[in-house]
Amino acid sequence: MEQGSSRTFLFLWQKANYHSHTFRCKHASGEVWDYVKAAYSGGAEVYGISDHAPIPDGRFPDVRMDLEELQSYELAVNQAREAFPAVKILLGLECEYFSEYRSFHEDELLGRRGYDYLIGAGHYTPLDGSWENSFADMNYPRMLNAYSSYLGEMMETGLYAFIAHPDIFGCSNEVWNEDLTRCSRDILEAAQDTGVPLEINANGLRKKPLCTPYGLRPQYPWPPFWELAVDYDISVVCSSDAHCPEDALAGLEEMHQLARRYNLPLAELSDLGSGSGSLKVAAA
Repeated sequence: MEQGSSRTFLFLWQKANYHSHTFRCKHASGEVWDYVKAAYSGGAEVYGISDHAPIPDGRFPDVRMDLEELQSYELAVNQAREAFPAVKILLGLECEYFSEYRSFHEDELLGRRGYDYLIGAGHYTPLDGSWENSFADMNYPRMLNAYSSYLGEMMETGLYAFIAHPDIFGCSNEVWNEDLTRCSRDILEAAQDTGVPLEINANGLRKKPLCTPYGLRPQYPWPPFWELAVDYDISVVCSSDAHCPEDALAGLEEMHQLARRYNLPLAELSDLGSGSGSLKVAAA
């Protein structure tokens, strides 16, 4: 990569973050205003608020906002927009995909309520009629196959601006193996086929390091996944995944360094919030 291109790449990450939360998800702290204030102080020009979306049937209530909180959430984003006009503040949600609630995401959130974007996430994996925790027990082939299939199905909907932390199987695997390679290639192939960007997520840096035979390492991002990504025509989004205002822009430099290491192009998300919903790939 030429030196001038490297500087452009660095400039992009200093300006935007699309993944952050609020107190409403019950495992984060702070209000929208607190995150945007911290991001503004850090030089951000674009900041996306993307708390965990409610599920109409009330599923997984301990880790997401309630359906009745959507209105106050939207109001908080609008108040932050008035308080910080220099920052382009985007209204988003981080969502699990349930086919029976596709219309809730498409017609209600993106449609009637006018959300700027949704993030797709596989915090839970459908397996044998139940939903398994994707942060644990992701160390046997059937679970990995189910996880990659679920992310692929999510990408095929075209509803999600990008897929959050696709490499979270790093939380429950100490050593890379062929099962992880197959799972990763399935995810990467789906991203290539659908054009949906994948996220390099900094929140794994703030979790307890995983003890492996080769020493301590962050749970994610896991470099072997992104090394495989070199073989595919995909783009990436680098995010802080902030769960407290102090982390509003935390880890972005490290995520972009990883993207540069493997020459992975950034997804150009500047159209979010313009009503077009289209995604472009930024030149690295």
